[in-house]
Amino acid sequence: MARGGPRLDNGRRLELGQSFQDGGEHYQRVRPGYPADSADWLVPAGARDAVDVGAGTGKFAALLLERGLAVSAVDPSDDMLEQLRAHYPEVTATQGTAEATGLADSSFDVVSVAQAWHWCDALPASTELARILRPGGTLGLIWNQLDTSVPWVHRLSRIMHAGDVYMPGFRPVVGPEFEGLESHVTRWEDSLSTADIMELTKSRSYYLRAGEATRNKVLANLDWYLHEHLGHGTGEDIRLPYLTLTWRAFKA
Repeated sequence: MARGGPRLDNGRRLELGQSFQDGGEHYQRVRPGYPADSADWLVPAGARDAVDVGAGTGKFAALLLERGLAVSAVDPSDDMLEQLRAHYPEVTATQGTAEATGLADSSFDVVSVAQAWHWCDALPASTELARILRPGGTLGLIWNQLDTSVPWVHRLSRIMHAGDVYMPGFRPVVGPEFEGLESHVTRWEDSLSTADIMELTKSRSYYLRAGEATRNKVLANLDWYLHEHLGHGTGEDIRLPYLTLTWRAFKA
């Protein structure tokens, strides 16, 4: 089966991933959360403990908390974790990566990785996450993706240089420590203004790593597309279609 998603070698992955080390407050403010349906499908009955790896500012961890789990979080960016601790003080948050969490063996029923697996080295990360899961524990990989089957969203994604777009046939790589990989799709819409879309663009790795001239060009193209081509007013709310693709597998 074809594998979609960004094709990154380790050097490029690290370079782009570094762009998220700062800007936690902006990320928390402008990035969308996740639909409840995603966590409902992922979290098994009877689960008690979960860790959100690559947790960022805690947008998926919030859903785990709502389901009554004791939640830990791991992220390489202290700036992101500062936001997470401020919004979700009940989460135990530590600095680390999917390849080296620093957590104890067999400690969790669920490990989630939301909007971050493509930044990980999949096979070493699988080994590490299997280590911290209890026998039969659940690995969840979650992506919010722009629904580019909608023509205007497809063009928007190209102007934004968005990497998080739905690609039919996508299947994430996981290590042999896991079995039974299956997926679930949730269709939903996020309501935001044209100014919000501009800010959303500024939170993406392409924009964060670009020079000033490229950034200005991206924002000018967005301004033209949203306000002149599509005819939206600056204060008008737009419903932006998303797909949330949730994958789960079980520790073998």
